[in-house]
Amino acid sequence: MSDPLRAIGAAAASGLRAQSERLRVTAENIANAQSTSTVAGGDPYRRREISFERMLDPSTGAEMLGQGRISEDPSPFPLVHDPSHPAADAAGMVKRANVEPLIEMANMREASRSYEANLNMYDSGRRMRSQLLDLLS
Repeated sequence: MSDPLRAIGAAAASGLRAQSERLRVTAENIANAQSTSTVAGGDPYRRREISFERMLDPSTGAEMLGQGRISEDPSPFPLVHDPSHPAADAAGMVKRANVEPLIEMANMREASRSYEANLNMYDSGRRMRSQLLDLLS
């Protein structure tokens, strides 16, 4: 590893990017939690999940966090009986988005705390670099 302080910054920055993307996906899920289809019997919004993968930064040797893929949650849509709804099927059932707002809020809180932890790590690396420069001058 060439520069440990640079590696800390690179690892923290990758964590910040990853958690930012996780927050974006979670916010999208929350925004669409009450959606239904626009056509009778159609499918509504399907919850999205993000995965991450480990990566190695060749310039610093730091292990970083990279975005894997964003996939759709295969869980079934909850059904609600509402024959007057435009998205109702022949039996009067309407499919709702498979988003649980409570779970999404917990995911948002966890991502927010992880973001904050990465920001603290980045700031700590910056302070260490500053202290090192003070010692050398």
